[in-house]
Amino acid sequence: MRWGIKKGLAISRKSLFRNQNFGGQYKFRTCDPCSVNEGIDDFNGRLWTSFRSVAIEYRPPISKTVSERFTHFLHTNEISMATKIDTVTAREKLKPNANPYWHRIAKGAHLGYRKLTAASAGSWYIRTTDENTGAYVRRSLGDLSDLPNHQRFDAALKAAQDSLTHLNNGGNNEAITVGQACDRLVNWYRNANREKAAVDAEGRFKRWVHSNKRFADTPLLKLTSGMLEDWRTKLAKTPAMHQNKSVVSEKPRAASSLNREMAVLKTALNLALEDGYATSNHAWSSKLKPIKDATGRRDCYLDIAQRRSLIEHAPPDLATLLRVMSLLPLRPGAVAALTASSFDNRLGVIVVGKDKASGDRRITLPASTAAFFAKLSQDKPPSAPLCARANGTAWNKDSWKYPFKDAVIAANLPRSATAYALRHSTITDLLTGEAKLDTMTVAVLSGTSISMIEKHYGHLLHDRAAKGLASLAL
Repeated sequence: MRWGIKKGLAISRKSLFRNQNFGGQYKFRTCDPCSVNEGIDDFNGRLWTSFRSVAIEYRPPISKTVSERFTHFLHTNEISMATKIDTVTAREKLKPNANPYWHRIAKGAHLGYRKLTAASAGSWYIRTTDENTGAYVRRSLGDLSDLPNHQRFDAALKAAQDSLTHLNNGGNNEAITVGQACDRLVNWYRNANREKAAVDAEGRFKRWVHSNKRFADTPLLKLTSGMLEDWRTKLAKTPAMHQNKSVVSEKPRAASSLNREMAVLKTALNLALEDGYATSNHAWSSKLKPIKDATGRRDCYLDIAQRRSLIEHAPPDLATLLRVMSLLPLRPGAVAALTASSFDNRLGVIVVGKDKASGDRRITLPASTAAFFAKLSQDKPPSAPLCARANGTAWNKDSWKYPFKDAVIAANLPRSATAYALRHSTITDLLTGEAKLDTMTVAVLSGTSISMIEKHYGHLLHDRAAKGLASLAL
């Protein structure tokens, strides 16, 4: 008596085969009627393989219990009907199943679709065969719910093909979580001797990624654009951090602040993609896109008299730092990073190394400024900070923050003034003052691009152009 004839089945070789002992006789054949295999086996996997379409005939032993076990085996293991999943109509007709429905896309590779409930959007997978062990390796491609239903198969197919290309080129099959991807970036910075970047990224990830355990524990291959949209929305609603961390802030988070948080997470995800832990950047390419014109224009300008007053009301060590910031259009961090060896007294040249601008840049100083720098570097070891604090250590944003605010208040200056306002003020003077330098020269001096100068200071150049045109009046 024959029992359990199943047509159009694909048998997946899994470790469970080796753990079941059903006994009995079976026969299975492929679509080719000439290809028939039969025999007696204990279901230990020796004769099982993967077929697109297989017919199984099974003659069980007398025990009904074994028959029931085999039926359970067929329904609980990765055995799926040879079914179409490439159209919306076909997918809607599929019965909910814990195992995906597979669609062959290449030798040893299948694209899968799984829906756990009739109402769910379903998830997409790629399944490949490990050449060394022969075992299946299944990776999630996400639910692609941000795309229209009729576009999801094509998007999943492309992602699966990209994954195959990636694996064929030596891509990584190891799965990591979002939190682990962030930790990898921190380690990458440290291995590259970029400790400042590592500390900054580590702090941001601690506050906005690892604090959300569900988000941090999400497997990178299951990360969706919807998850990132939720993360971004919640972060945007989080108040900005107060400078005094003991004070609870109610100030809304600025768009520029949100951009910085998104940028460091995007860097971590892109690094994981580059190292083979993800197959595409589809999930974050749009959801972590920076907000345009978030930084706005720098409007807090301090004229020379105000800068002098600020320096006069600052403590002596901070006054030295502020004077250098007023003499050169550098970022505050770049000034703080200058050492005694940065200044070449013989040539009157300052070498700016630690800055956003790539590589060192050399600035030839006027005689009066060179004399001031010579005095600062006199009798100092080469590695000593050029503008040191009273205790001999280097300045940083946390150490100058509150003394700077105190000096601003004492000098009766606008409360919006920051250390960066000095850079803005010097750039403004170089463009519009007596020197009236061209944008390229100012960009080189300040370590930025011409486009950034035009973006933030273009209105000043327009005013200058208008005055120039006025001089042509007849």
